[in-house]
Amino acid sequence: MFIPQVYGVALVMMVLSMLCWGSWANTQKAVGSWRFELFYWDYVAGILLCALVVGLTFGRTDPASPDSFFQNLAQASHSNLLLAFAGGAVFNLANLLLVAAIAVAGLAVAFPIGIGLALVIGSVLNYAITPKGNPLLLFGGVALVTVAIVLDALAYRKLSRDRGVSTKGIVLSLLAGVFMGIFYPFVAKTLTGQGHLGPYTVAAVFAVGVLVSTVPLNYTFMRRPISGPPVRLADYFTGRTAWHLFGVLGGLIWGVGTISNFVASYAKMVGPATSYSLGQGATMVSAVWGVFVWKEFRDAGPDAVRLLVLMFLFFIAGLASVALAPIVG
Repeated sequence: MFIPQVYGVALVMMVLSMLCWGSWANTQKAVGSWRFELFYWDYVAGILLCALVVGLTFGRTDPASPDSFFQNLAQASHSNLLLAFAGGAVFNLANLLLVAAIAVAGLAVAFPIGIGLALVIGSVLNYAITPKGNPLLLFGGVALVTVAIVLDALAYRKLSRDRGVSTKGIVLSLLAGVFMGIFYPFVAKTLTGQGHLGPYTVAAVFAVGVLVSTVPLNYTFMRRPISGPPVRLADYFTGRTAWHLFGVLGGLIWGVGTISNFVASYAKMVGPATSYSLGQGATMVSAVWGVFVWKEFRDAGPDAVRLLVLMFLFFIAGLASVALAPIVG
């Protein structure tokens, strides 16, 4: 299987992860009024497809190796397989809440609050499991990102006063952040010890966990939606072909980012805390999309704009600090 042997390659993969995690939600925005609960079925299909295709290619560069996709899957312990599956289920709950938050509050709000909180929780838990990287730079960067989260929340508060928006979007984003912060430690545990999984195997089992948990979770969201009337499974088949393709594309984009992050995390010089933390720079990427492409703050006053500028500055400084953590000291 392909694993980066130098930090430069691992850094590129973490940046790719950040870009993909911060960009996939544009496919949801692109389908307009198509309900996110229906969009989500195609999105999950894209995740599973990506995990299988990448696992059977990059995960099998040497089919005879014990680390190859099928060999690794056969020798993995049952406990690690269960952890990877559970990680997928926990992520799925977090992601459904996040997608709901995007539908209610928009990209520029849901991502900075939800993923920012996940960054704080996940980086601490992942470092406790595998303490790699300079802790001062790592957690100093996380602290800077925390400030950025607060600034974004304040900007949203000013915007919501002008628009009369409820606080539902913030609540959903916070709940998504909590669950998003605790899913990655499940993955980190499977990458070490006897009977451990390789990153490509983790991604496949993780995707199965996402798929299986989608049936009860997403069906519940369909029957008891966050906003709007309930939807039926039959409504899925009334969607346009382009809408379904956008959903699959969203899953593929997220899958590429996730596998890149798992692979970088597996590299000896990186570790899960740094890989996860840098990948969650997706918050800044999504905010850029939300502000400059989707114009979610077009009606914002000058105070909100100043807060957004400060948010970006703190995010950039925080992510730079996290990126330097594995190579300094």
